[in-house]
Amino acid sequence: MNYSPSKMHEMLDKHNFNFKKKFGQNFIIDENIINNIVKKSEIDDSTLVIEIGPGAGSLTNFLAQKAKQVLCYEIDQNLTNILNENLKEYNNVEIIFNDFLKRDVKEDLKKFEYKKLYVVANLPYYITTPIIIKLIEEDIDVDKIVVMVQKEVGDRFKANPGCKDYSSLSVFLNYYFNISKIMDVSKNVFIPRPNVDSIVVCFEKKQDRFYLKDTDLFFKLIRDSFVQKRKTIKNNLKNYNLQQIEEVLIKNNMNLSVRAEQIPIEIFVEIANKLGGLYEK
Repeated sequence: MNYSPSKMHEMLDKHNFNFKKKFGQNFIIDENIINNIVKKSEIDDSTLVIEIGPGAGSLTNFLAQKAKQVLCYEIDQNLTNILNENLKEYNNVEIIFNDFLKRDVKEDLKKFEYKKLYVVANLPYYITTPIIIKLIEEDIDVDKIVVMVQKEVGDRFKANPGCKDYSSLSVFLNYYFNISKIMDVSKNVFIPRPNVDSIVVCFEKKQDRFYLKDTDLFFKLIRDSFVQKRKTIKNNLKNYNLQQIEEVLIKNNMNLSVRAEQIPIEIFVEIANKLGGLYEK
């Protein structure tokens, strides 16, 4: 299928499809951008690709040409006939019509054999962060994530210390992944057209993460450090051992009046390892 606006509208009209705002449906129609996403993802015939929210199957079509297998999760069952028609020539695509956030993904993956597991998707804006957090918290061993997301969300994902977008989420994700921008995407290449531009972001699994004595403590420390972003570490972490925190900060040419947005991940790691279990739950 040629993914021009007219062809896409023709196919959607044929199946009497109506976009549902509650599902954040914006279908990409620019073939060059789709090709670029697949190329930059570096998919090959040993890769199992998870696609969340395939929509009308435009990206799925190109993924299926490169991947060993494509496993799609689509919440809108009204897309069944459209996806079946668009993907009928491929025997390496499986579609689960269910909410990805409610699925036991590890169980779903047991039936497949693959060497590499990628997630490649045009994610619905409203559930972008929960999807990525689910992949991490359920320990789904993903090698790479390439996703198109709302630009301001993508900016938070890849933000560095000192940037206004740097947040607890930035630190959390950067512990697990090396994060980079692949390209910007105009809002004009979707139907219906969203209100904001998008960005394609790549997450590559870190092979050598920072050593942590206590992972739970580390992530609690991060959340608490950013709980009131404009306040200092001294104020946000007053229930922790401030003396030990100060020792680490001074060692790194900082002090307790610093804000969390100025602290890089390696210093947060050092603080967490220094604290051990000495904090009030």
